[in-house]
Amino acid sequence: AGSFQDADVIQHAYNLNFPLHVVPASSAQCPAWSAFSVSSPAVVLETAEDRPEAVVVRLYEAHGSTVVTWLQTSLPVKEAMLCDLLERPAAQGHLLLEQQGIRLSFTPFRVLSVLLVLRR
Repeated sequence: AGSFQDADVIQHAYNLNFPLHVVPASSAQCPAWSAFSVSSPAVVLETAEDRPEAVVVRLYEAHGSTVVTWLQTSLPVKEAMLCDLLERPAAQGHLLLEQQGIRLSFTPFRVLSVLLVLRR
């Protein structure tokens, strides 16, 4: 019932097409850990690509809306900047690292690539 956004169709599609795989591990309790999170359900973090001393994160707005979201990471980020789809830093693309994370603005179906330079 309701719209595809209300029904969480995109998340269900990812769960179907990319199921979690169970891997046997030791019985020791490990704390929960996530490298990234996004504060809006309208924004999907599609991929994170490892580069020497950096990570490129690609996100897109999936609900056809204009939204502001926060990208949060547990990685030691030194600098963040927007880059193009060829992963070249954009002019005027520096992003502020804030307590809540990195603030990103999306228009309907916009794709953003963010270059995260890591501390050594």
